[in-house]
Amino acid sequence: MDFEIPKEITDYLGVLDAFIELEIKPLERENDNIRFFDHRREHSRTDWDKDGEPRKEWEELLREMRRRADKAGHLRFALPKALGGKDGSNLAMAIIREHFATKGLGLHNDLQNEASIVGNFPTVLMMWHRGTEEQKKEFLEGMMNGTKRLAFGLTEPNHGSDALFLETTAVRDGNEWVLNGKKRFNSGMHSANYDMVFARSSGKPGDPRGITCFIVPTDSPGFKVEHQWWTFNMPTDHAEVSLTNVRVDNAAILGGEGTGLDMAQMFVHENRIRQAASSLGAGQYCILEAVKYAKERKTWGKPLAVNQAIQWPLAELHTDAEFIRNTIRRVAWEMDARKDPSRVDAKLSAQIAMVNYRANQFCCKAADQAIQTHGGIGYTRHKPFEHIYRHHRRYRITEGSDEVQIRKVAQQLFGKV
Repeated sequence: MDFEIPKEITDYLGVLDAFIELEIKPLERENDNIRFFDHRREHSRTDWDKDGEPRKEWEELLREMRRRADKAGHLRFALPKALGGKDGSNLAMAIIREHFATKGLGLHNDLQNEASIVGNFPTVLMMWHRGTEEQKKEFLEGMMNGTKRLAFGLTEPNHGSDALFLETTAVRDGNEWVLNGKKRFNSGMHSANYDMVFARSSGKPGDPRGITCFIVPTDSPGFKVEHQWWTFNMPTDHAEVSLTNVRVDNAAILGGEGTGLDMAQMFVHENRIRQAASSLGAGQYCILEAVKYAKERKTWGKPLAVNQAIQWPLAELHTDAEFIRNTIRRVAWEMDARKDPSRVDAKLSAQIAMVNYRANQFCCKAADQAIQTHGGIGYTRHKPFEHIYRHHRRYRITEGSDEVQIRKVAQQLFGKV
Protein backbone atom coordinates (compact mmCIF):
# COMPACT_ATOMS: atom_id res chain seq x y z
CA MET A 1 0.00 0.00 0.00
CA ASP A 2 1.32 3.45 -0.95
CA PHE A 3 1.14 5.84 1.98
CA GLU A 4 2.37 8.89 0.07
CA ILE A 5 -0.12 11.71 -0.36
CA PRO A 6 -1.02 11.80 -4.08
CA LYS A 7 0.91 14.53 -5.91
CA GLU A 8 -2.25 16.20 -7.16
CA ILE A 9 -3.34 16.75 -3.55
CA THR A 10 0.01 18.15 -2.37
CA ASP A 11 0.08 20.42 -5.42
CA TYR A 12 -3.42 21.63 -4.61
CA LEU A 13 -2.44 22.39 -1.01
CA GLY A 14 0.17 24.75 -2.45
CA VAL A 15 -2.45 26.42 -4.63
CA LEU A 16 -4.75 26.85 -1.64
CA ASP A 17 -1.96 28.27 0.54
CA ALA A 18 -1.15 30.83 -2.16
CA PHE A 19 -4.84 31.80 -2.44
CA ILE A 20 -5.04 32.27 1.33
CA GLU A 21 -2.04 34.61 1.33
CA LEU A 22 -3.24 36.57 -1.69
CA GLU A 23 -6.98 36.88 -1.01
CA ILE A 24 -7.99 35.71 2.46
CA LYS A 25 -5.29 37.04 4.80
CA PRO A 26 -5.68 40.63 3.52
CA LEU A 27 -9.45 40.36 3.98
CA GLU A 28 -8.92 39.02 7.49
CA ARG A 29 -6.74 42.05 8.40
CA GLU A 30 -8.79 44.87 6.86
CA ASN A 31 -11.46 46.90 8.72
CA ASP A 32 -10.37 45.32 12.02
CA ASN A 33 -11.76 41.96 10.87
CA ILE A 34 -9.11 40.37 13.04
CA ARG A 35 -11.48 41.09 15.95
CA PHE A 36 -13.38 37.99 14.91
CA PHE A 37 -10.30 35.83 15.54
CA ASP A 38 -8.33 37.44 18.38
CA HIS A 39 -9.28 37.68 22.08
CA ARG A 40 -12.46 39.61 21.14
CA ARG A 41 -13.78 36.84 18.91
CA GLU A 42 -16.75 35.54 20.92
CA HIS A 43 -18.05 39.04 21.67
CA SER A 44 -17.41 40.31 18.12
CA ARG A 45 -19.24 37.37 16.57
CA THR A 46 -22.27 37.37 18.90
CA ASP A 47 -25.31 39.63 18.83
CA TRP A 48 -26.10 39.37 22.53
CA ASP A 49 -29.26 41.46 22.14
CA LYS A 50 -30.64 39.20 19.40
CA ASP A 51 -30.86 35.97 21.37
CA GLY A 52 -27.14 35.28 20.96
CA GLU A 53 -27.31 34.85 17.18
CA PRO A 54 -24.31 35.60 14.92
CA ARG A 55 -23.74 39.29 14.22
CA LYS A 56 -24.59 40.51 10.75
CA GLU A 57 -21.02 41.79 10.18
CA TRP A 58 -19.55 38.39 11.05
CA GLU A 59 -21.76 36.51 8.62
CA GLU A 60 -21.16 39.09 5.90
CA LEU A 61 -17.42 38.48 6.27
CA LEU A 62 -17.94 34.73 5.93
CA ARG A 63 -20.07 35.28 2.83
CA GLU A 64 -17.35 37.41 1.26
CA MET A 65 -14.79 34.71 2.02
CA ARG A 66 -17.01 32.12 0.35
CA ARG A 67 -17.66 34.39 -2.62
CA ARG A 68 -13.93 34.82 -3.25
CA ALA A 69 -13.28 31.10 -2.78
CA ASP A 70 -16.10 30.21 -5.18
CA LYS A 71 -14.85 32.68 -7.79
CA ALA A 72 -11.39 31.11 -7.53
CA GLY A 73 -12.86 27.63 -8.01
CA HIS A 74 -12.11 26.26 -4.52
CA LEU A 75 -15.36 26.40 -2.56
CA ARG A 76 -17.09 23.57 -4.45
CA PHE A 77 -14.01 21.34 -4.67
CA ALA A 78 -15.71 18.29 -3.11
CA LEU A 79 -18.88 18.56 -5.20
CA PRO A 80 -19.53 16.84 -8.54
CA LYS A 81 -18.36 18.60 -11.68
CA ALA A 82 -21.99 18.92 -12.73
CA LEU A 83 -22.42 21.33 -9.79
CA GLY A 84 -19.31 23.33 -10.58
CA GLY A 85 -17.07 21.22 -8.37
CA LYS A 86 -13.98 19.12 -8.99
CA ASP A 87 -15.16 15.72 -7.76
CA GLY A 88 -12.78 16.11 -4.83
CA SER A 89 -12.30 12.87 -2.93
CA ASN A 90 -12.91 12.18 0.74
CA LEU A 91 -9.18 11.53 1.06
CA ALA A 92 -8.38 14.94 -0.40
CA MET A 93 -10.95 16.63 1.83
CA ALA A 94 -9.54 14.94 4.94
CA ILE A 95 -6.02 16.08 4.10
CA ILE A 96 -7.17 19.61 3.25
CA ARG A 97 -9.24 20.00 6.41
CA GLU A 98 -6.37 18.77 8.57
CA HIS A 99 -3.96 21.10 6.76
CA PHE A 100 -6.21 24.11 7.31
CA ALA A 101 -6.88 23.39 10.99
CA THR A 102 -3.15 22.95 11.66
CA LYS A 103 -2.70 26.57 10.59
CA GLY A 104 -4.72 27.75 13.60
CA LEU A 105 -7.61 30.20 13.76
CA GLY A 106 -8.34 32.24 10.67
CA LEU A 107 -10.81 33.20 8.00
CA HIS A 108 -9.47 30.49 5.68
CA ASN A 109 -11.18 27.81 7.79
CA ASP A 110 -13.34 28.88 10.70
CA LEU A 111 -13.89 25.97 13.05
CA GLN A 112 -16.95 27.28 14.82
CA ASN A 113 -19.00 27.92 11.67
CA GLU A 114 -17.46 25.08 9.65
CA ALA A 115 -16.94 27.77 7.02
CA SER A 116 -13.94 27.17 4.80
CA ILE A 117 -12.52 28.20 1.44
CA VAL A 118 -13.04 24.53 0.57
CA GLY A 119 -16.65 23.98 1.55
CA ASN A 120 -18.35 21.06 3.23
CA PHE A 121 -21.82 20.58 1.73
CA PRO A 122 -23.45 17.44 3.19
CA THR A 123 -26.99 18.68 2.51
CA VAL A 124 -26.07 19.44 -1.10
CA LEU A 125 -24.82 15.88 -1.53
CA MET A 126 -28.04 14.59 0.05
CA MET A 127 -30.02 16.56 -2.52
CA TRP A 128 -27.75 15.52 -5.39
CA HIS A 129 -27.93 11.79 -4.64
CA ARG A 130 -31.48 11.44 -3.34
CA GLY A 131 -33.49 14.48 -4.41
CA THR A 132 -36.03 14.42 -7.25
CA GLU A 133 -35.20 16.20 -10.49
CA GLU A 134 -37.65 18.96 -9.56
CA GLN A 135 -36.00 19.39 -6.15
CA LYS A 136 -32.54 19.55 -7.71
CA LYS A 137 -33.65 22.28 -10.11
CA GLU A 138 -35.28 24.26 -7.32
CA PHE A 139 -32.66 23.92 -4.58
CA LEU A 140 -29.17 22.90 -5.64
CA GLU A 141 -27.70 26.14 -6.94
CA GLY A 142 -29.39 28.14 -4.20
CA MET A 143 -27.95 25.84 -1.54
CA MET A 144 -24.49 26.66 -2.80
CA ASN A 145 -24.88 30.41 -3.34
CA GLY A 146 -26.81 30.99 -0.12
CA THR A 147 -30.25 31.86 -1.46
CA LYS A 148 -31.72 28.49 -0.38
CA ARG A 149 -30.65 28.02 3.23
CA LEU A 150 -31.69 24.68 4.71
CA ALA A 151 -31.55 24.07 8.45
CA PHE A 152 -31.35 20.54 9.89
CA GLY A 153 -34.03 19.38 12.33
CA LEU A 154 -33.54 15.87 13.73
CA THR A 155 -33.04 16.22 17.50
CA GLU A 156 -36.05 16.74 19.77
CA PRO A 157 -36.60 17.75 23.42
CA ASN A 158 -37.10 14.10 24.43
CA HIS A 159 -34.95 12.40 21.79
CA GLY A 160 -31.39 12.96 20.64
CA SER A 161 -29.29 9.87 20.07
CA ASP A 162 -32.45 7.71 20.11
CA ALA A 163 -33.72 9.29 16.88
CA LEU A 164 -35.80 6.22 16.02
CA PHE A 165 -38.16 7.23 18.81
CA LEU A 166 -38.71 10.83 17.73
CA GLU A 167 -42.18 12.16 18.48
CA THR A 168 -42.71 14.64 15.64
CA THR A 169 -45.39 13.16 13.40
CA ALA A 170 -46.41 13.52 9.78
CA VAL A 171 -49.95 12.46 8.89
CA ARG A 172 -51.11 12.24 5.27
CA ASP A 173 -54.13 14.29 4.25
CA GLY A 174 -54.73 13.72 0.55
CA ASN A 175 -51.72 15.04 -1.33
CA GLU A 176 -50.52 16.90 1.75
CA TRP A 177 -48.85 16.03 5.04
CA VAL A 178 -49.65 17.60 8.40
CA LEU A 179 -46.64 17.95 10.72
CA ASN A 180 -46.81 18.33 14.50
CA GLY A 181 -44.01 18.27 17.04
CA LYS A 182 -40.91 20.03 18.35
CA LYS A 183 -37.26 20.18 17.35
CA ARG A 184 -34.31 21.07 19.56
CA PHE A 185 -30.87 22.30 18.49
CA ASN A 186 -32.35 22.86 15.03
CA SER A 187 -29.07 23.96 13.42
CA GLY A 188 -28.98 26.95 11.09
CA MET A 189 -32.44 28.26 11.93
CA HIS A 190 -31.34 31.86 12.54
CA SER A 191 -31.08 32.46 8.78
CA ALA A 192 -32.82 29.47 7.15
CA ASN A 193 -35.70 29.80 4.74
CA TYR A 194 -36.26 26.02 4.75
CA ASP A 195 -35.92 23.37 7.42
CA MET A 196 -35.19 19.67 6.90
CA VAL A 197 -37.67 18.21 9.37
CA PHE A 198 -37.50 14.51 10.26
CA ALA A 199 -40.86 13.11 11.33
CA ARG A 200 -42.49 9.73 11.98
CA SER A 201 -44.81 9.11 8.99
CA SER A 202 -45.51 5.39 9.53
CA GLY A 203 -44.59 2.46 11.74
CA LYS A 204 -44.13 2.50 15.49
CA PRO A 205 -41.51 4.13 17.75
CA GLY A 206 -38.18 2.38 17.31
CA ASP A 207 -38.79 1.21 13.75
CA PRO A 208 -35.86 2.10 11.45
CA ARG A 209 -38.30 2.61 8.56
CA GLY A 210 -41.14 5.06 8.70
CA ILE A 211 -39.19 8.26 9.38
CA THR A 212 -39.42 10.78 6.55
CA CYS A 213 -37.40 13.91 5.79
CA PHE A 214 -39.52 16.91 4.76
CA ILE A 215 -38.26 20.20 3.30
CA VAL A 216 -40.43 22.72 5.15
CA PRO A 217 -40.55 26.47 4.34
CA THR A 218 -39.84 28.33 7.56
CA ASP A 219 -42.61 30.85 6.79
CA SER A 220 -45.25 28.09 6.83
CA PRO A 221 -48.24 28.74 9.10
CA GLY A 222 -47.69 26.91 12.38
CA PHE A 223 -43.88 26.86 12.06
CA LYS A 224 -42.34 28.81 14.96
CA VAL A 225 -38.82 29.44 16.24
CA GLU A 226 -39.33 29.53 20.00
CA HIS A 227 -35.81 30.62 21.01
CA GLN A 228 -32.11 30.01 20.45
CA TRP A 229 -30.18 27.81 22.86
CA TRP A 230 -27.09 29.63 24.16
CA THR A 231 -24.18 27.22 23.92
CA PHE A 232 -20.69 26.60 25.29
CA ASN A 233 -19.24 28.30 22.22
CA MET A 234 -21.15 31.40 21.15
CA PRO A 235 -22.70 32.69 18.92
CA THR A 236 -25.49 30.15 18.54
CA ASP A 237 -27.60 28.99 15.61
CA HIS A 238 -29.29 26.14 17.48
CA ALA A 239 -33.00 26.82 17.82
CA GLU A 240 -35.97 25.32 19.61
CA VAL A 241 -38.70 24.94 16.95
CA SER A 242 -42.36 24.01 17.23
CA LEU A 243 -44.61 22.74 14.44
CA THR A 244 -48.37 23.00 14.86
CA ASN A 245 -50.46 21.60 12.01
CA VAL A 246 -47.80 22.61 9.46
CA ARG A 247 -48.88 21.57 5.96
CA VAL A 248 -46.56 20.57 3.13
CA ASP A 249 -47.32 18.73 -0.06
CA ASN A 250 -45.92 15.38 -1.14
CA ALA A 251 -43.21 17.06 -3.22
CA ALA A 252 -41.57 18.24 0.04
CA ILE A 253 -40.30 14.71 0.83
CA LEU A 254 -36.54 14.30 0.37
CA GLY A 255 -35.21 10.84 -0.38
CA GLY A 256 -38.47 8.95 -0.39
CA GLU A 257 -41.21 8.29 2.15
CA GLY A 258 -40.03 6.38 5.22
CA THR A 259 -36.29 6.59 4.38
CA GLY A 260 -35.37 9.60 6.50
CA LEU A 261 -32.91 7.58 8.54
CA ASP A 262 -30.85 6.99 5.39
CA MET A 263 -30.78 10.75 4.86
CA ALA A 264 -29.66 11.39 8.43
CA GLN A 265 -26.93 8.72 8.22
CA MET A 266 -25.61 10.18 4.99
CA PHE A 267 -25.42 13.59 6.66
CA VAL A 268 -23.48 12.33 9.68
CA HIS A 269 -21.11 10.12 7.64
CA GLU A 270 -20.08 13.07 5.48
CA ASN A 271 -19.63 15.29 8.53
CA ARG A 272 -17.92 12.76 10.77
CA ILE A 273 -14.91 12.08 8.55
CA ARG A 274 -14.31 15.79 7.94
CA GLN A 275 -14.86 16.72 11.56
CA ALA A 276 -12.32 14.06 12.48
CA ALA A 277 -9.77 15.61 10.12
CA SER A 278 -10.43 19.10 11.51
CA SER A 279 -10.11 17.83 15.08
CA LEU A 280 -6.83 16.16 14.18
CA GLY A 281 -5.46 19.36 12.64
CA ALA A 282 -6.62 21.59 15.49
CA GLY A 283 -5.17 19.18 18.05
CA GLN A 284 -1.86 19.05 16.18
CA TYR A 285 -1.80 22.85 16.15
CA CYS A 286 -2.22 22.87 19.94
CA ILE A 287 0.67 20.42 20.35
CA LEU A 288 3.02 22.40 18.12
CA GLU A 289 2.17 25.69 19.83
CA ALA A 290 2.78 24.10 23.24
CA VAL A 291 6.15 22.73 22.11
CA LYS A 292 7.15 26.12 20.73
CA TYR A 293 6.20 27.88 23.96
CA ALA A 294 7.94 25.29 26.15
CA LYS A 295 11.20 25.81 24.24
CA GLU A 296 10.99 29.59 24.63
CA ARG A 297 9.69 29.86 28.19
CA LYS A 298 12.33 29.76 30.95
CA THR A 299 11.61 28.78 34.54
CA TRP A 300 14.24 28.43 37.25
CA GLY A 301 16.82 29.51 34.69
CA LYS A 302 16.17 26.81 32.09
CA PRO A 303 13.70 26.18 29.24
CA LEU A 304 10.42 24.64 30.30
CA ALA A 305 10.91 22.05 27.56
CA VAL A 306 13.72 20.22 29.39
CA ASN A 307 11.24 18.89 31.95
CA GLN A 308 9.90 15.42 31.25
CA ALA A 309 6.59 16.44 32.84
CA ILE A 310 6.23 18.83 29.91
CA GLN A 311 7.69 16.56 27.22
CA TRP A 312 5.85 13.34 27.89
CA PRO A 313 2.19 14.43 27.70
CA LEU A 314 2.90 16.23 24.44
CA ALA A 315 4.86 13.29 23.06
CA GLU A 316 1.95 10.98 23.92
CA LEU A 317 -0.50 13.28 22.14
CA HIS A 318 1.83 13.57 19.14
CA THR A 319 1.88 9.77 18.94
CA ASP A 320 -1.91 9.67 19.09
CA ALA A 321 -2.05 12.18 16.24
CA GLU A 322 0.05 9.96 14.01
CA PHE A 323 -2.16 6.91 14.60
CA ILE A 324 -5.36 8.92 14.09
CA ARG A 325 -4.01 10.56 10.92
CA ASN A 326 -3.20 7.27 9.24
CA THR A 327 -6.58 5.77 10.14
CA ILE A 328 -8.55 8.82 8.97
CA ARG A 329 -6.84 8.71 5.59
CA ARG A 330 -7.41 4.99 5.16
CA VAL A 331 -11.09 5.28 6.07
CA ALA A 332 -11.51 8.28 3.75
CA TRP A 333 -9.89 6.25 0.98
CA GLU A 334 -12.36 3.42 1.59
CA MET A 335 -15.25 5.88 1.50
CA ASP A 336 -14.10 6.98 -1.94
CA ALA A 337 -14.61 3.42 -3.19
CA ARG A 338 -18.38 3.88 -2.65
CA LYS A 339 -20.04 5.71 -5.51
CA ASP A 340 -23.17 6.56 -3.52
CA PRO A 341 -22.37 8.06 -0.08
CA SER A 342 -25.87 7.18 1.12
CA ARG A 343 -24.86 3.50 0.88
CA VAL A 344 -22.27 2.75 3.57
CA ASP A 345 -21.95 -0.77 4.97
CA ALA A 346 -21.91 -1.50 8.70
CA LYS A 347 -18.16 -2.11 8.88
CA LEU A 348 -17.24 1.17 7.18
CA SER A 349 -19.84 3.04 9.20
CA ALA A 350 -18.22 1.71 12.38
CA GLN A 351 -14.78 2.77 11.16
CA ILE A 352 -16.03 6.29 10.41
CA ALA A 353 -17.38 6.36 13.98
CA MET A 354 -14.01 5.19 15.33
CA VAL A 355 -11.98 7.97 13.77
CA ASN A 356 -14.57 10.60 14.63
CA TYR A 357 -14.93 9.99 18.34
CA ARG A 358 -11.22 9.29 18.82
CA ALA A 359 -10.12 12.42 16.92
CA ASN A 360 -12.59 14.63 18.79
CA GLN A 361 -11.40 13.27 22.15
CA PHE A 362 -7.80 13.79 21.05
CA CYS A 363 -8.40 17.44 20.13
CA CYS A 364 -9.97 18.23 23.50
CA LYS A 365 -7.03 16.60 25.29
CA ALA A 366 -4.52 18.48 23.13
CA ALA A 367 -6.22 21.84 23.74
CA ASP A 368 -6.34 21.14 27.49
CA GLN A 369 -2.66 20.18 27.52
CA ALA A 370 -1.73 23.31 25.57
CA ILE A 371 -3.52 25.40 28.19
CA GLN A 372 -1.65 23.57 30.95
CA THR A 373 1.72 23.94 29.24
CA HIS A 374 1.19 27.67 28.74
CA GLY A 375 0.07 28.11 32.32
CA GLY A 376 -1.85 31.29 33.16
CA ILE A 377 -1.46 32.83 29.71
CA GLY A 378 -2.90 29.65 28.21
CA TYR A 379 -6.06 30.13 30.22
CA THR A 380 -6.69 33.56 28.70
CA ARG A 381 -8.64 34.30 25.54
CA HIS A 382 -5.49 35.86 24.11
CA LYS A 383 -4.49 32.31 23.27
CA PRO A 384 -6.76 30.22 20.99
CA PHE A 385 -6.85 27.05 23.04
CA GLU A 386 -10.05 27.74 25.00
CA HIS A 387 -11.85 28.49 21.73
CA ILE A 388 -10.57 25.28 20.15
CA TYR A 389 -11.55 23.26 23.22
CA ARG A 390 -15.06 24.72 23.42
CA HIS A 391 -15.74 24.17 19.75
CA HIS A 392 -14.41 20.63 19.47
CA ARG A 393 -16.06 19.61 22.73
CA ARG A 394 -19.30 20.06 20.79
CA TYR A 395 -18.28 17.35 18.33
CA ARG A 396 -18.25 14.79 21.13
CA ILE A 397 -22.04 15.19 21.20
CA THR A 398 -23.21 16.32 17.77
CA GLU A 399 -23.32 13.97 14.76
CA GLY A 400 -23.58 11.20 17.35
CA SER A 401 -22.23 11.31 20.91
CA ASP A 402 -19.07 9.42 21.84
CA GLU A 403 -21.21 6.77 23.49
CA VAL A 404 -23.44 6.27 20.44
CA GLN A 405 -20.45 5.98 18.14
CA ILE A 406 -18.72 3.50 20.45
CA ARG A 407 -21.97 1.52 20.51
CA LYS A 408 -21.92 1.45 16.71
CA VAL A 409 -18.42 -0.02 16.85
CA ALA A 410 -19.55 -2.55 19.46
CA GLN A 411 -22.55 -3.57 17.36
CA GLN A 412 -20.32 -4.31 14.41
CA LEU A 413 -17.79 -6.08 16.63
CA PHE A 414 -20.31 -8.22 18.57
CA GLY A 415 -22.86 -8.68 15.79
CA LYS A 416 -25.61 -6.57 17.40
CA VAL A 417 -26.09 -8.86 20.39
